[in-house]
Amino acid sequence: MMTSSTHSPHLTENHSPFLIFNRQQWAELRKSVPLQLTEQDLKPLLGFNEDLSLTEVSTIYLPLARLINYYIEENLRRQAVLNRFLGGNNPKVPYIISIAGSVAVGKSTSARILQSLLSNWPQSRKVDLITTDGFLYPLNVLQESNLLQKKGFPISYDTPKLIKFLADIKSGKPNVKAPIYSHLTYDIIPNQFNIVDQPNILILEGLNVLQTGNRAKTFVSDFVDFSIYVDADEKLLQEWYIRRFLKFRQSAFNDPNAYFKHYANLSEQEAITTAKQIWNNINGLNLRENILPTRERANLILTKGADHAVQLVKLKK
Repeated sequence: MMTSSTHSPHLTENHSPFLIFNRQQWAELRKSVPLQLTEQDLKPLLGFNEDLSLTEVSTIYLPLARLINYYIEENLRRQAVLNRFLGGNNPKVPYIISIAGSVAVGKSTSARILQSLLSNWPQSRKVDLITTDGFLYPLNVLQESNLLQKKGFPISYDTPKLIKFLADIKSGKPNVKAPIYSHLTYDIIPNQFNIVDQPNILILEGLNVLQTGNRAKTFVSDFVDFSIYVDADEKLLQEWYIRRFLKFRQSAFNDPNAYFKHYANLSEQEAITTAKQIWNNINGLNLRENILPTRERANLILTKGADHAVQLVKLKK
């Protein structure tokens, strides 16, 4: 039960580490910040299966961008204190934001919207966006290791390579290479890279950004300044995944270069059955075993309802 007041967050438990806001309470924290994004700007930011409105951007993402901006200002002040203490002029350290959550929850859309908002807030900033998909092992490695059914699970990522990438970013190194993943070919694109060159902010989006692993001494989250988890009930996630699969069947799967081109000829019922099997055997299993257990580690949790709109925001105290 939410409190009837729209002015203060409601705590469901006395010992909860989170402040909990409904849509109205969270929207009020936008204050008078103007929305500079237009419908035309929004369209290219949306995921394949999403129809997000400008109202959603104003209600959820503007307050979030405002909050992150305060954290970034505080981070810059801390860096200035350290520089003063050390008596030097050390390079500015990029602020890293991570976005985690299940397959089909809309992480990529959240990441692109935040990138767009933070790029011009309050002044022009360099905001880069990288997905951890690029740090999956190449398809041939996964096949040789019999890990194809575990793609997206922690074991399928070259985590040391991802950690080295983040360490280089945090140390202020210029022109750091990030591998590029193709959802069409289901593989890493050879000899192509995204170059991350000393951004003010790096947004890192992926299934695995909050995971700690078993034996590792250093985790991805050690390099992250602010972490977000995009959440939804598993029944909704499965439904969204099936809907996305059906859309891909009519579009991307028809490409002769598509790894999943053999799915293009499935009837609708066969496609639904196949998508359910993939969800149950891979994505749903990964969610329950590896992704969902990391949710409470996030600084902020966005919980979506059936229409992809965020219904609840949890902010760590």
